[in-house]
Parts: sequence; structure tokens; C-alpha cells
Amino acid sequence: MKTAKALAGEGQPAQAGIAETLPATYVLPLRRDRSDPSDAELAAYLDLLSAHVEVIVVDASPDPVYSAHTQLWGDTVTQLRPAPALRCQNGKVWGVLTGLAAAGQEALVIADDDVRYDLPQLRRLVDALTEADVVRPQNYFSPLPWHARWDTARSLINRATGGDWPGTLAVRRSRLAASGGYNGSVLFENLELVRTVQSTGGRERVLGDLFVRRQPPSQRQFWGQRVRQAYDEFARPWRLAVWLAVLPLSVALAARRSWAGLAVVAASWVGLAELGRRRDSGRTVFPASSSWLAPAWVLERGVCSWLAVGSRLWLGGVRYRGGLLTRAASSSAALRRRHPLSEAQS
Repeated sequence: MKTAKALAGEGQPAQAGIAETLPATYVLPLRRDRSDPSDAELAAYLDLLSAHVEVIVVDASPDPVYSAHTQLWGDTVTQLRPAPALRCQNGKVWGVLTGLAAAGQEALVIADDDVRYDLPQLRRLVDALTEADVVRPQNYFSPLPWHARWDTARSLINRATGGDWPGTLAVRRSRLAASGGYNGSVLFENLELVRTVQSTGGRERVLGDLFVRRQPPSQRQFWGQRVRQAYDEFARPWRLAVWLAVLPLSVALAARRSWAGLAVVAASWVGLAELGRRRDSGRTVFPASSSWLAPAWVLERGVCSWLAVGSRLWLGGVRYRGGLLTRAASSSAALRRRHPLSEAQS
């Protein structure tokens, strides 16, 4: 078993016998349909975290898996079932809302099960909440199999166009609780959370240089996310319009044998991704190869965007854990109408 010193990170020695504690609650929504070999590594990570922050795992796994997790976690974390009264279509939101109700600290760190913080990163994230109500760090994949290298192109383009959307963020508990939580019937739950906080007068901060490691998905998970991630863009119509234009434009240029035009378009995407890679010291964690893969990722997103439109038309939404979600996220305007600002908030 690793010690608390391991979580302190390189160049951050921990004083023997003393673990630094942070005023934060770490909320991990979790569902495993079966026991996974990676659970032991996750248990070791949570054990390290628990020396520094309150850790709540909201576990929606079937009973046998839940019991196996109980044995793994031991008494280092608080393990809860999702609260029946807070049930919603998006299981992650259900877990977050349950954790929100149980949390004992004002700073709430929400993270997927593949996110791996070290202590300096957690410290900086929690400190950022003194000047903001919700904070987005930046994920990067490590290790980097081909599909993670490919998907990193998405992060780079996002970094160049307003900021990436990681599998983790931090929020002030009181701000989120005052809004009554956030909608659990949408797909793009992190965007929904941020827009909800902003609709009540909250401030968002994007920390593009706070790099938090994320374990890559399996290839099966990767392929299963393609259309679902494209469907997210229904929450940002102008982006959806751009992705829908990719395929017709590419076909038109190819039909006219405008190879120079295709090369210019491809080079533009490479340049945009490289801009994102160079922003906020991104070259320290992002490989140059992901910038070169940007045109291929953009073509994939163009195809998947049309598939997402088809899913919306034929199914009425997108499949999510055996159900169907119709909306990607609420619009900012709709949330402002739902949460009108008082004079004190404005």
C-alpha cells in the first residue's frame, strides 16, 4: 500500500506522520455491473485521498458488487446508495446530488472513477473556490493508447475554443444547494451544472493549466461514447452546426477534386488543435501527434453528429444506460428564467 507521501506528488515531500487535510469533500458517483480488476487500484487511490479529504462514494452497483466494494474500501471512505428521493435519469447526477446532501465540507470535488488527483492539484483546485463558485481543471490521458491519443484531439480543439470539459470539477456546496441542485434528465451533466451555478449568479473559473491525469477508457467504452459525445452538442447549437457542416463540405471538395481545398481545411484543424496544445503550457502533457490527428477526429465528429441527429429524429433522444435521454442540457436562458437573480445575487 502506498503512503500519503505518494499522493503529495513529485517534489512535494510529506512530513513524516503528518497528513495535510483539505476542507473538501470528494464525491465519486460509481456504478459497476460486475467486479472489475481495476477496483483494487481504485481502492488504493481512495485510501490515499481519505488521508487528506472527506471521501464519499455513491455506489449504484448491484448488491454483490456493492458488497465487494465495501470490503475493498473498508472504513477509509463513506459508501452510500443513491438516495431514492433524488432519483433521476442520469445516474451520475443522481450520485452527485446524493453526495451533495451528505457532504460535510463547502468545497465539493466531483470526479469520475478514472480521474487521479495528487495532493498539490487538489490543493490548488480547492483554493480556487475561494474566488469562484465552480472550477474546471484540465484532464489528460495517461497512459496513451491510440484511441486516447485520437480523443485528445477533441480536448485540444476545445482548449482553443473556450475550454475543455473534463471528467471532474469543483463547486461550492452552498451555491449548488441553493439552486436546488441541477437537472438530472440531461446528457451533458457538467455543462448543466456549470450553467445552473451561473444562472444563480455564480462565477466559473477554467484552470487550463491544472492538469489532472485521467485513465483512458477501454476501446469498447471509447466506441460506445462516439455518438453520445456528439449528441452533447445539441446543448451548443452553433458548435453542432459546425460539425454538421464538416461532412457535406468534405464530400463537396472531394467531388470537385479540390485536393488543395481539403488540404487547407485539414491544416486549419491541425493549427487550431496545436493552438490548444500550446495554450496554458499544454505541451507538457499533450503529444504533438494528437494535433496531427485533429482532421481525422473532426471527420469522425462530423459523421457522428449526423448519427446523433438521426438518433434524435428516430428515437427521440440518445441511449444512456438502458434508457433514453432527450436533452443534452438546458439553455442558459431557460435556467436564468428558472433561477431569477435577486438584488443580493446580481
